[in-house]
Amino acid sequence: MFTERSALVDDGRPMRGYGVAVTPGRDGPLVFVAGYGEPNRLYAREGDRFSDTACGIVADGTRHGMGVCAADLDADGCEEVYVHNCARGVDGGDPDLLLSRLESDRYRWTDVFAREVNADRLDVRAGRSVAALDRLGTGRYGVAVSGYAAPLAFYELGDDGEVTDMAEAVGLEVAGGCRSLLAVPYRSREGDLFAGVEGGPNRLFSNRDGHYARTDGGPVLSDPGGDTRGAAIVDEGGTFALAVGNESAPSRLLRCAPDGGYEDVAPPALRDAGAVRTVVAADFDNDGREELFFNVCGGENRLFERVDGPDGRSRWEPVDLGAAAEPDGFGTGAVAADLDGDGALELLVVHGEVAAQPVTAYGDPDAPDAGWLRVRPTTRHGAPARGAVVTLETAEGVQRRTVDAGGGCLCQTEPVAHFGLAHAEPLRVDVRWSDGRERTVVGPSADQEITVRHPSRKATDRDVRTTR
Repeated sequence: MFTERSALVDDGRPMRGYGVAVTPGRDGPLVFVAGYGEPNRLYAREGDRFSDTACGIVADGTRHGMGVCAADLDADGCEEVYVHNCARGVDGGDPDLLLSRLESDRYRWTDVFAREVNADRLDVRAGRSVAALDRLGTGRYGVAVSGYAAPLAFYELGDDGEVTDMAEAVGLEVAGGCRSLLAVPYRSREGDLFAGVEGGPNRLFSNRDGHYARTDGGPVLSDPGGDTRGAAIVDEGGTFALAVGNESAPSRLLRCAPDGGYEDVAPPALRDAGAVRTVVAADFDNDGREELFFNVCGGENRLFERVDGPDGRSRWEPVDLGAAAEPDGFGTGAVAADLDGDGALELLVVHGEVAAQPVTAYGDPDAPDAGWLRVRPTTRHGAPARGAVVTLETAEGVQRRTVDAGGGCLCQTEPVAHFGLAHAEPLRVDVRWSDGRERTVVGPSADQEITVRHPSRKATDRDVRTTR
């Protein structure tokens, strides 16, 4: 499926990197790559390629970056970037970074943790992943930070710039061994949190009016014998499933069961995906169906596509990756994003588990011709509405996407709901925000990106109906 597109980002410098996050920039997406014992990278578009613009506190080559996510923590309409730093072992390491833009249209940043009010608030723990949660539905996010020997943390930012760990107060309790965090739109309208655990049961927390309660997802979801790394929400024709990648145990594909639990429908090839790091769900070929990419460390990456089974239920089959197989790669993080603005998603892969390797990018050259629609929901403050759910109805069926608030293990994709059309006509788009409010766009044109504002803000010309 994929051909090499690494010229978009490759500047010839191998790196030991882990997490990667995509946030809006001045002239297109900004791609933040966490460096492990070497400078972070912040790729920004310059002409027809991306260049590393990181310097100062953003580059910060003295720490060991792991998980990265972006979200609007201070309700100013611009995303901050949270970087979780972690040295080897389980006893902590380097302080984390919370990078805030001094001006929204310039790449000048400051570390919120460095402010005097946060002198005793530095996060020094060993963990891996981070995820953004809008627990109250106000468009003001907090950041969940996983931990090994330390409990899970959940940081919120006050009006005075003070960072406070609210995990215990809001019910997010995972004692240790947490590897992955994924914001999921499963059981509650506000959005829940999946916590993938190494050497213990996974957890699912349900958001109940801003407080989280642990939900019994049954033995299939808890998977106490698993070794969870990556996780992703994937659309199966209008309903969501949860893909979970394990390192030294079978990977899973979980569908909601009628009894409120989950059933594992992973075929043998998916269960045997290998030592998975990151899982990415995205429609790379614009055929109207998301693929599942498993970033494998020390082996060939894997890709699966959804096909219709004889019983009417979807099943997943392996697909030839082409250049993105990377049999000699030591992949860590991976995301999907439309880097070049052609309406097709590129796959960006970061490496560095064992040794420094270049950042790579791949794409399907035929995907733009199949048609596409991209939907960018925003909060009442004008920032990306991470955690929003977007449903597209076409003449051929229904697709759903969630705007990524935390991509399972280490990473976070672009804050856009990307739909391949497979030449179908788009009929309507429904956006549901984490506060339960909705907006409908009727008759959107194909091959365009549309911004859908929160219902509290003035509607665009094509926003024809708003509901509560």
